Amino acid sequence: MKPFYTLFLLFLVLAGRAQQTISGTVFDGKSKPIAGANIFIEGTYDGASTDEQGRFEFSTTVNGKHVLVISFLTYETLKVAIDVAKCQNESFTLKESVNTLDAVVVTAGTFDAGEKARVSVLKPLDIVTTAGALGDIVSALQTLPGTQTVGEDGRLFVRGGEADETQTFIDGIRVAQPYGATTANVPTRGRFSPFLFSGMSFSTGGYSAEYGEALSSVLLLNTQDEATEEKTDISLMTVGLGLANTQKWKTNSLSFNTAYINLEPYQKVFPQRADWNKPFQSLSGEAVYRHGFDNGMFKLYAAFDASQFDINSETINHPDKIRVDLNNNNFYLNSSYKANFSGQWQLFSGLSYGFSRNKIGIATDAVSNSEHASHAKVKLKKSFSDRVKLSFGGDYFVTRFEENFKPIDSDTFTSNYNANLAALFAETDIFFSKKLAMKLGARLSNNSLLKETVLSPRVSLAYKVSKNGQLAVAYGNFTQAPKSDYLKYADNLSSEKATHYIFNYQYSKDRRTFRAEWYWKEYDNLVKFDTEVAQFDSQYTNSGFGYAKGLDVFWRDNATVKNVEYWVSYSYIDTQRDYKNFSVEATPSFVAKHSLSVVSKWWINQWKSQLSVTNSFTTGRPYNNPNEESFMSGRTKGYNNLSLGWAYLMTQQKILYFSVSNVLGTTNVFGYEYANTPNETGVYNRRAIRPTADQFFFVGFFWTISENKKDNQLNNL
Repeated sequence: MKPFYTLFLLFLVLAGRAQQTISGTVFDGKSKPIAGANIFIEGTYDGASTDEQGRFEFSTTVNGKHVLVISFLTYETLKVAIDVAKCQNESFTLKESVNTLDAVVVTAGTFDAGEKARVSVLKPLDIVTTAGALGDIVSALQTLPGTQTVGEDGRLFVRGGEADETQTFIDGIRVAQPYGATTANVPTRGRFSPFLFSGMSFSTGGYSAEYGEALSSVLLLNTQDEATEEKTDISLMTVGLGLANTQKWKTNSLSFNTAYINLEPYQKVFPQRADWNKPFQSLSGEAVYRHGFDNGMFKLYAAFDASQFDINSETINHPDKIRVDLNNNNFYLNSSYKANFSGQWQLFSGLSYGFSRNKIGIATDAVSNSEHASHAKVKLKKSFSDRVKLSFGGDYFVTRFEENFKPIDSDTFTSNYNANLAALFAETDIFFSKKLAMKLGARLSNNSLLKETVLSPRVSLAYKVSKNGQLAVAYGNFTQAPKSDYLKYADNLSSEKATHYIFNYQYSKDRRTFRAEWYWKEYDNLVKFDTEVAQFDSQYTNSGFGYAKGLDVFWRDNATVKNVEYWVSYSYIDTQRDYKNFSVEATPSFVAKHSLSVVSKWWINQWKSQLSVTNSFTTGRPYNNPNEESFMSGRTKGYNNLSLGWAYLMTQQKILYFSVSNVLGTTNVFGYEYANTPNETGVYNRRAIRPTADQFFFVGFFWTISENKKDNQLNNL
């Protein structure tokens, strides 16, 4: 009986391990078979691959319920629970992965620059090697569509909006004072050097619910996450000196740069149209400290700027020039922490503090003002899957502003305001497929000074129409508190409002990018006042309104001609406003209906040189001529500026750089100032507003000292 018993046990074991067959067919979203897909039972080695018809079949010894895994490149891995005994001739469908390089990206209203950008219309190198920009981030951005060239101001004017309608953020935290101090018709520059930034996102409309207090645009600057190596950069320029250094140790790094600018020697060689008592001088510096954790990064950014100038300003309404003496001190501190946690959670927190103080002498009067501005933010982001991502958080803004005006023959007049703004935001990214994606969000804000709470919904949708082309649309409501010029006098105002509608098409292939965007903006609650200029006794209301509509076109080509890259930007805008002290709805004086920029860069191996050329052209801007009945009916002549830049590599780490703006010496007129009263013949005399100089020449020597002997400052010119 013993042999029989042994055979019986062996029969039971073999019966328990009897093989069963699993079979089926794998399709894509269009019901087409997928060949080469990998199929296996999770936790085993049992599996197979699909044939040309998408079919598969394999045997397994497992029983009961298990998980079948099906995967294929560019498709999402499918995991499905099956009953092994019943899984024969089943059909399975794989969804295209939304993480592939050719997947749809929501791009309406946004230009990206940086190594991490999926489709980058600009590179970090472009921001600072554009002829005529002279290392100013804002000047380089003015070669993009949607911006206006306002040479007498120097700040960013976007799609019919004034410069204060654009907000600047560093590592996601707001910069309250992003520009240097200036006075009427003397252009300013951005405070920040491109030396410490690795990427940029410039949104001309329809931007994320994460960002508020901007009617027209946001500029996001991202500091470098990691220092590549230790090095020192030395800059000797016709306008000043510069020094930068980077140090690394373990998980820490520190980068800083400082610059001293003094235009007095330059202006002795190249006389100016302006009558300077003391030309512009400044001492500035920036630093970034980084500490890497196992799951995150802490960054501390600090910047300071001290500047001054003294000018005799010409005005048609005064027989003598008016002396303006300006001193400005500015400090900005920004800290941020970003970390990744289990469960696909990401935390971001940040805090900033900005301080700006101006002391201004205007003839015999004195003005001093100061602003303290803080911003705190916390944001959480959760990836529920490759197709659904949610971010939410809150931020808090605190602004303290005070101004003292002391006429020579009367008491000091003080004006001030304190504003606290709290906001909550939430936004979700939904990828319906590889071709269709949506960003849906909202922002809820409360302003204690204005005593109001506002809800601002925003939505963007993008659809991939071909392998290299896509369409995108965006809609959003945006609010912004009136600027300090009004709030320091009036406490009865509410937020100004704008609604954006955007339709975008973008095509990118083989280092060529084409982009066209149509937009419509509606303005409401704009501030109006009833005097010649905004002053303490003006009557302020929110009865203003307006619109802006237009078309922006961008073409970039880095492939057609070897060692040559270029881009062309064109903007058309139709905009009118009834705001400030306007008598009727009209086009503001800073708007040109047509703008065209052509930027090209050519690397010449034989000369070890990079040649850059920029030509900017705009049609005439409107101005109000009191000698005519129609309001704002005058038009200046067209603006044209051809600029050249040449960088010569003396050695791998030493560069000689030369540039000149307005090579042709074109006489550009930004507008006209008219007399307040007519002359004896009944005509209002006028004075042309022109640049302080028609041309600007720049020569610099840049030397990098590093261990690898290869780095240079070509990307900082």
